[in-house]
Amino acid sequence: MEILIVRHADPDYAHDSITDKGIKEARLLADRLCKLDIKAFYCSPLGRAQKTADYTLTRLNRQAETLPWLQEFKGTVKKGLFGKTCCWDRLPSYWTAYKEYYSYEDWLKVPLMKKGDVKRHYKEVCDGIDELLAKHGYVHKGKLYQVKEENSDTIVLFCHFGVESVILSHIFGISPMVMWHNFVALPSSVTRLVTQEREKGAAIFTCLQYGDLSHLYAGDEEPSFVARFCEKYSDETRH
Repeated sequence: MEILIVRHADPDYAHDSITDKGIKEARLLADRLCKLDIKAFYCSPLGRAQKTADYTLTRLNRQAETLPWLQEFKGTVKKGLFGKTCCWDRLPSYWTAYKEYYSYEDWLKVPLMKKGDVKRHYKEVCDGIDELLAKHGYVHKGKLYQVKEENSDTIVLFCHFGVESVILSHIFGISPMVMWHNFVALPSSVTRLVTQEREKGAAIFTCLQYGDLSHLYAGDEEPSFVARFCEKYSDETRH
């Protein structure tokens, strides 16, 4: 089977929607997705993902199932005595100093990650993707997927960068900190996973494309900068 993980188009965070540029991106994305034979669509409940999906779904006269766990990753850690903050936007000088952050088994054991609700929300997403893939015939067991019903179906998930990183970390058995900080899926990008069954009944998912934006280049649309940080410290861009 094949999974297409789509990040929402250029966001208007203030209104939980997409910008005028995002509308152009969503239309170009629809041009791409409408050419495919897609078994099922799934979508985050948040407006920017729903709006992005709508351009494809309307053209195909299809509907997406809304899954609460596909919303942007909600894990937080304590900040000060009473506050809290996003768990995954950490400065490099901090997170790279912990070898545990590079381990799928140990990243949640770092003291900061214990001071919040990260473990609970991470489990929600992991359980969610496992349940969804089991529904489509692939049951997660250890590092492999037991093939209960082999197929060549394609499913599409419309979601967000943070939760996409969590999904990939679970499927691949790697720390999400590496995905959050060393990979960037820009707005409207498509990540393509496909099963590989070299031994009967045992499959893994392989990544054929990560954060692909070929639909934007085909339409002469420049990618958004959202989710990136400054290339050079002297840049007047996001630090």
